[in-house]
Amino acid sequence: MTTISFTPGATGRRDERDGTAYVVFERTFKAPIADVWAAVTESDRLSRWIGRWSGDPASGSVTFFMTAEAEDAPAETIWIDECVEPNRLVMRSARPDDHSEVWSRQVDLAERGGVTTLTFAREIVNVELAQSVGPGWDYYLDRMVAAETGGDPAAIDFDDYYPAFAAYYRDELS
Repeated sequence: MTTISFTPGATGRRDERDGTAYVVFERTFKAPIADVWAAVTESDRLSRWIGRWSGDPASGSVTFFMTAEAEDAPAETIWIDECVEPNRLVMRSARPDDHSEVWSRQVDLAERGGVTTLTFAREIVNVELAQSVGPGWDYYLDRMVAAETGGDPAAIDFDDYYPAFAAYYRDELS
């Protein structure tokens, strides 16, 4: 296995999309777009860095298990609003324990010269929650990079992201 060195950083930025605030992250991969698409849509590939899903995506929803946090993390429903393979995936979800807040996630992929850029956007429900969501997505996406480049996602330590980047996201997303 290749050893990949990571220097954690706060990489998200605020963006307004159709009047809604998002935190947006980018990662690049020296890989074809189809390969990166598989890494964010196929359950066995997702399980390497964040979690797994079950169900039939054609039904419009799947059940997602966030195994990067804990093997026994509660399942959540992911509603699939748009899926344009291999370029765009738009989903909604709610906290497993509280369905009163639903937020959107958008994944956009673009390939140029054998390099694929992943742009991930997560709706900002409130700034207080964003202080943990921002560092969390930096962590998850760095785990994805590790998994897709031959590194060990388990070597990525959440304690290097949170609370270290909480103030950045509070200020960036306010």
